[in-house]
Amino acid sequence: MKKHGILNSDIAKVLADLGHTDKVVIGDAGLPIPEGVKKIDLSIRLHEPAFQTILELLMEEMEVEKVFLAEEIKEQNPDQFERTMERMAGVDVAFVSHETFKEMTGDAKAIIRTGEATPYSNIILQSGVLF
Repeated sequence: MKKHGILNSDIAKVLADLGHTDKVVIGDAGLPIPEGVKKIDLSIRLHEPAFQTILELLMEEMEVEKVFLAEEIKEQNPDQFERTMERMAGVDVAFVSHETFKEMTGDAKAIIRTGEATPYSNIILQSGVLF
C-alpha cells in the first residue's frame, strides 16, 4: 500500500504518465466533461471534496509550469480566486473566457470532478519538467 501522496489510483496514474505541457483539469461539480476525456469523479455530495482540497494535493504532487483560469472567476468568485492565486507562486497564470476554458478541457489527459458548488471553480494545470 502506498504511504504518501495521492492514494487515488486513477489520479496517481494520470500524474505519473504526464509529459511536458500535458494538462490536467480540476473542475467543479458542474463543469461539462468533453467526450473522450477521462473523468475522475471524486464528488460525494455538494461541496465535498472542495476544489481547494484537490488543488492543494495536485500542486504538491505535480510540477506545474502554467495554469489557466476563467476570467470570470475574478468577479464572480473573488474568494476562490484569491485562495487559488495564493497557491500560484512561481507559476504562470493565464486567463481565458469561460467558453474558451471549456473548449481547452478537450485536450486534457483527465478532468478531476470535485463536489465544489461555487461558480468558476475550475483550473487547468499544465505540466512542467523537473530539469
